[in-house]
Amino acid sequence: METLLRALRVSVLVGGAVLGLAGCGESSSAREEGTLKATYASFPDYLDPQLSYTAEGWTAMYDTYIPLLTYAHASGPAGSAIVPGLAKAMPEIGDDGRVYSLTLRPGLRYSDGRPVRASDFKATIERLFEINSPGSPFYTDIVGAERFAATKRGGIAGIDANDRTGEIEIRLVKPRGTFTNELAMMFAAPLPPGTPAVDQTASPPPATGPYEIVEAQPGRGWAYVRNPQWEGANGERIPTVPDGHFDEIEVRVVRNDATRTHEVESGDVHWTQSNPPSDLYASVKEKYEGDQFRVEQTVSTYFFWMNTQRPPFDDLRVRQAVNYAVDRDALERIYAGSLAGLHQILPPGMPGHEPFDPYPHDMAKAKQMIAAADPADREITVWANDENPNNEATAYYESVLDELGFEATLREVNAANYFSVVGNGSTPDLDTGWQSWFEDYPHPNDFFEPLLAGESIQPVGNNNIAHADFARLDAKMGRLGEQQLGPRQEREYAQLDREFMALAPWVSYGNNTTSTFVSDEIDLDAVVYNPTFGVDLTSLQFE
Repeated sequence: METLLRALRVSVLVGGAVLGLAGCGESSSAREEGTLKATYASFPDYLDPQLSYTAEGWTAMYDTYIPLLTYAHASGPAGSAIVPGLAKAMPEIGDDGRVYSLTLRPGLRYSDGRPVRASDFKATIERLFEINSPGSPFYTDIVGAERFAATKRGGIAGIDANDRTGEIEIRLVKPRGTFTNELAMMFAAPLPPGTPAVDQTASPPPATGPYEIVEAQPGRGWAYVRNPQWEGANGERIPTVPDGHFDEIEVRVVRNDATRTHEVESGDVHWTQSNPPSDLYASVKEKYEGDQFRVEQTVSTYFFWMNTQRPPFDDLRVRQAVNYAVDRDALERIYAGSLAGLHQILPPGMPGHEPFDPYPHDMAKAKQMIAAADPADREITVWANDENPNNEATAYYESVLDELGFEATLREVNAANYFSVVGNGSTPDLDTGWQSWFEDYPHPNDFFEPLLAGESIQPVGNNNIAHADFARLDAKMGRLGEQQLGPRQEREYAQLDREFMALAPWVSYGNNTTSTFVSDEIDLDAVVYNPTFGVDLTSLQFE
């Protein structure tokens, strides 16, 4: 069968032939062609770096779009180190934390040959607000950003860019202790001037990293080739980003969990992005751990959100009752050993994490609290993505709500579209549902501000799906967010965790692991699992 790479070459020659993303050559031919074959359980939310806000999307684009600063291509804590990306060096910070000065590395080019200019960064941040990106709240403290967000005119006054010297100066309205982290986020990766302020998933923008995405078929898959500007241009000038070992990478979406696993076992696929299904997880781990399978610790929290501004969850007593009713041991069983029970916001591995359990499982108490609250509205829509075992976990949650006396209806949404649907304020019946959150950067603010600050509630791309808006805690978040992180701040974030859980906008239920599962041709020991971006595609290589 003709491979995706051949189809790509035909597309280049004849101007856009439709690609066959279901190519299925033997692994030996893949070695000869220098092609990595991979699968995902679902298509990323976006292949637009300024819109994607999922682990799937960030893994897909880590080696494609490089911000001014980036995270080290390393596993574990070393992978949380911020290093220069497109910038020459780390920023100089002045005016008591209100001014950040950086200089672009000279001679950089996008994969289409256009030069990378300092003004591209300014245009990219403006594009964030033009497309109502879920990442835009990270940059509202830039002088003029809030005005631009409201008007979409006149530019952002707080960013000065000199294309002749490559100098970039960013002025903030107040100190922001996390801003260095946020400059390293995918959202801030410069794109070529004139990139349309609409979703570019079907035709991803030119890249600055070692790979470029040359074809994407939403729902089916996508493909990379080496960025032609990497060798002799960007690659020599950006020593913090590795070259990668394959000339091409093909990614297919394979919805069947068992099929993804069996394709890796047979060698038809070199790596799969998702865990094996729960009914195969234990056997795959036992058979392949150490040679082809490795458990990866994630900094993550899995939870069910409750819309705090809609009945019945606008009643604190109802939210607290649901927290008592959910049995985390049952959820651990559903995840077949990949998830550890958690009943708080900050997960293990995140600064400020101090274990506590404010709602030990007690169904009898939960029923008494519901009886006392006597909510008038008992018809509830429960939202789930359709990936296993998250859908099974949400079905369990629906059964708990039914046992409490609610009339719960489960709504499953394709995982690729789930957050677009539940993050859109116009979607009807956003009562409660499933969510997970993986660290954007190693700072506890990342588990509070995007998810729980009132100002983070957005009409589209909303991550505060619980619509939490607690003025006192917002003020505390704002004050802590201005400070550099230290032991005192970590203690205050731990206390903030307790205060939010007392208000119960979520039912937190676990901290999940993920896995790296590769074919017997891939060197597992060489695979880098970055705590923010997941498997680093540049690290995958044949033994």
